[in-house]
Amino acid sequence: MVRTPLTPWERERGERLGALLRAARGARSMVEVAAAAGLSAETLRKIETGRAPTPAFFTVAALAGTLGLSLDEVATLAAPSEAAAEDAVA
Repeated sequence: MVRTPLTPWERERGERLGALLRAARGARSMVEVAAAAGLSAETLRKIETGRAPTPAFFTVAALAGTLGLSLDEVATLAAPSEAAAEDAVA
């Protein structure tokens, strides 16, 4: 199966999501947060570094719950600007 390449907007959204999660994790260890969310530390590492820019919904939901973030906050704070979205469509 061939995966469709990600758009610049999708890549930026993944990087923003990673930065948001990393900031929300604070001083807690990656292993601690990943275990609490039911993920491997490697999965969390890939998300935080943007190497897994499109994690599954339930993965994001589990991390948000573990970190005390609402899904609304995650969606709002991880979304690139409207200009980036328009550039991706053009």
